[in-house]
Amino acid sequence: MVRKTVLFLLIATLAQLSQGQTARVLTASAASTSASTSDQLPTFRMRTEEVNLIFTATKHGKYLRDLHSTDLTVLDDGKPPEALRNFQSETNLPLRVALVLDASASITSHFSFEQQAALQFFQQMLRPKTDKAIVVTFKSTPHLAQGFSDDSKKLSDAVDDVSAGGGSAVYDAVNLATQKLMESGDETPVRRVIILITDGEDNQSRITRRELVDAANHAEVTVYAISSNFSNIQTRGDNILRQLADETGGRVFFPGKIENVSHEFKQIEQELRAQYVLSYKPADFIADGRYRRIQITDSKDKNIVVRVRRGYYVPAD
Repeated sequence: MVRKTVLFLLIATLAQLSQGQTARVLTASAASTSASTSDQLPTFRMRTEEVNLIFTATKHGKYLRDLHSTDLTVLDDGKPPEALRNFQSETNLPLRVALVLDASASITSHFSFEQQAALQFFQQMLRPKTDKAIVVTFKSTPHLAQGFSDDSKKLSDAVDDVSAGGGSAVYDAVNLATQKLMESGDETPVRRVIILITDGEDNQSRITRRELVDAANHAEVTVYAISSNFSNIQTRGDNILRQLADETGGRVFFPGKIENVSHEFKQIEQELRAQYVLSYKPADFIADGRYRRIQITDSKDKNIVVRVRRGYYVPAD
């Protein structure tokens, strides 16, 4: 009962966030390889000419909503950008959400709990004719259980039809969801979000974490991970979820105790309603396959903390 209540609170909080999400669509070229839907594991190769970031800023724990580009120092690979192309706050954009649900044997004991959470998610979060969602489930391979829809019943039915059992391919599933979000066909800016419900244990993926994070960041997809590990013991899967969330600018939730949930959810809600969008052209960009670290600080007030994804991988010629 506690577990159900915890995740119910999580989904309810995420539902509130749909009114305050922000995003900017990245234009880039991509090449992918694919087979059947359930085996589709695209490999992204992108030329980075513009970096788009979504970030938040806090001072003494309080979110700031009145920053200007002149307040910030941006470093890409240790150097200021060649050109700042965009800086603004965008709110209330349509959501394109991929619910990625673990159906592997490792979560069999609490799979019905995950299904209930998914049903609540669709019923409470989606705004008809504005937001759309897809359902991706995974065992040893990922499967697109339901394409884009704003019909919560159709999406919920897709979740209800899933049975647990088999291996676990977390990375492959998130990768498939990323590709599908890029194929949404929207001509106006949308906010692309993945809600990943899993214990994080991966023993079947063919894509690497580096390839996955690179693809997600280029697609401007943010991963919010909900851990279904309720043992209160740190696991390898928990670390995987934390890495995916941190490296895509999202957050990870560990709803192990109900008394710890309310404050954390409030922080996430405030964060997503106080986001900025920043776009720039990197200086001295070379396609050498290296990781370029991103750093944003306030040039005037050292007490201001900026939270942004850590960086990105550059493709190699």
